Amino acid sequence: MQVGDILRKKTPRVATVRMNETVAIAAQLMRASNISALVVKDVVRTEGNTAVGMFTERDVVRAIAEHGAAGASMKVSQLVSVQQLVSCTSSDTLEHIRHLMTKHHIRHVPVIDNYSLIGVVSMRDIAAAFDEETAASKKDAVPA
Repeated sequence: MQVGDILRKKTPRVATVRMNETVAIAAQLMRASNISALVVKDVVRTEGNTAVGMFTERDVVRAIAEHGAAGASMKVSQLVSVQQLVSCTSSDTLEHIRHLMTKHHIRHVPVIDNYSLIGVVSMRDIAAAFDEETAASKKDAVPA
């Protein structure tokens, strides 16, 4: 099974936040969409609208825990590591993405095809896909 198989079942809208937004705005966006991560985008003149990282509930908690109420006023850019964005393509296998998530200790991976952000895959999406696959194979197995 490939990442694209999961994306076909999800809504095509990808929730994003810009680097210069505050933690409070990012938290409100996550709450409004009932999600736990946003793709961080940066507007770069030479590259256009570029995905540079992920901002998660953990980042919100870290900001408040380390800076108190002032954490809500911090910029997303102050908390997101843009050193190395871990991403995948729609043709990557779920096994590969699960390995990436485990290796990098992350739960959300942006899906980028031909330099365009087309979706986000979560650990929950992958677990559900494996559960569906297992249920289908059990249903197809006929006792002898």
